[in-house]
Amino acid sequence: MAWDFSTEPGLQARLDWAREFVDSTIIPLELISGDLPQVELDALIAPYKAQVKAKQLWAAHLEPEHGGQGMGQLPLALLHEVLGRATLAPEIFGCQAPDSGNAELLAAGANEAQRQRWLTPLQAGELRSCFSLTEPHQAGSDPTDIRTSCERIGDEWVINGEKYFASNASVADFILMMVVTDPDAPPHRRAAMVIVPAGTPGLEILRDVGTMHHPGLAEDGAVSSRIGGHSHLRLSDCRVPLENMVGAPGEGFVLAQKRLGGGRIHHCMRMIGQCRRAFDMMLERAASRQVRGRPLGKQQMVQAMLAECYAEIEMARLLVLRAAWTMDHEGPHSEAARRDISAAKFKVPAVLHKVLDDAIQLHGALGYSSDMPLEEMYRLARALRVADGADEVQKQAVARLLLTKVEAVQGWPSEWLPAVRDAARQRFGEELRAVSGD
Repeated sequence: MAWDFSTEPGLQARLDWAREFVDSTIIPLELISGDLPQVELDALIAPYKAQVKAKQLWAAHLEPEHGGQGMGQLPLALLHEVLGRATLAPEIFGCQAPDSGNAELLAAGANEAQRQRWLTPLQAGELRSCFSLTEPHQAGSDPTDIRTSCERIGDEWVINGEKYFASNASVADFILMMVVTDPDAPPHRRAAMVIVPAGTPGLEILRDVGTMHHPGLAEDGAVSSRIGGHSHLRLSDCRVPLENMVGAPGEGFVLAQKRLGGGRIHHCMRMIGQCRRAFDMMLERAASRQVRGRPLGKQQMVQAMLAECYAEIEMARLLVLRAAWTMDHEGPHSEAARRDISAAKFKVPAVLHKVLDDAIQLHGALGYSSDMPLEEMYRLARALRVADGADEVQKQAVARLLLTKVEAVQGWPSEWLPAVRDAARQRFGEELRAVSGD
């Protein structure tokens, strides 16, 4: 039997250390560092990053030749389940978005010079990056429709267009941008990935866009001084050297897929971590709060709520771990892996929303207030139904992959009972007559 739900003892010990570190150190740090500018935050958390590196858990998503731990997707998923408990945890473990996905893309597609210039300092935490695909007037879930142009003129690429919701652009040292090099090519061969360093002439950060996490409409020119912002960019004859293109013209979609698969799994396991933290709060509330002389946990409706949340979390967790296992065993870009990744990516955010909503409900006014972390967790969670591919796109992808090996039948369905019954009579008729005495 190959089925096994245990974790190798050495890995479990590292996960246990990470869980204790996140709960006892990172969550308290997160609560008191919200108003610090990025420079001061970096100084505050630098010693804790050093502790992670000493435990050999830094940048665990990368292979050892790129400065990572080479853990594989399944162990990595288990680590991200722990890191999902705190927003700041991925940053302290060197695997925060969008840097982790950009590092994976550079590891897969960059040449040696590009890796030395951009990947090595990125994984070391010496640089910050931005990933920029979405545009303000095109559907972000359809990368074939992006319009930002990239034209070769002499020994430079000249970029023109607008980008929207470019994560971390206002504090990034460089932007990894998807651009169109040949608008007349087949849809999936039109785009390329190009590195645009911060401060490049022609690159203008118009503003950081307000979100549910950071509400309010930012005025033009208003940008965040910390990671987590999402910028509106304009590129006007923005010139970068030819060597700043990752891969070749037309390879942008292939490289984007290499970036997104692992990122979606990491998002999903961090969501499971959020689910578990919210569920822990629910259990404590149910055991502690008295209603009509009895703990909430003795009320039948609350018991049903707890049972449903537990089952949903466990099912979602197994779905994500199955996707990670498939990536390890059948390849990260195999059809089976893409199917399971997409299934997890649309299902897990729905589970997270249900658990958070029930947790807020169980806490009543306290849950709705900012005296508990649940309301912020709820606002942050909503983005995950859009990030890295909207739910609807993931559902389409799953359905399309499920249908690829299904052959159409002519006439009646293959399970049409009159035909199945007749075939059974033909096959087992003599045996039936023998036992019945006919």
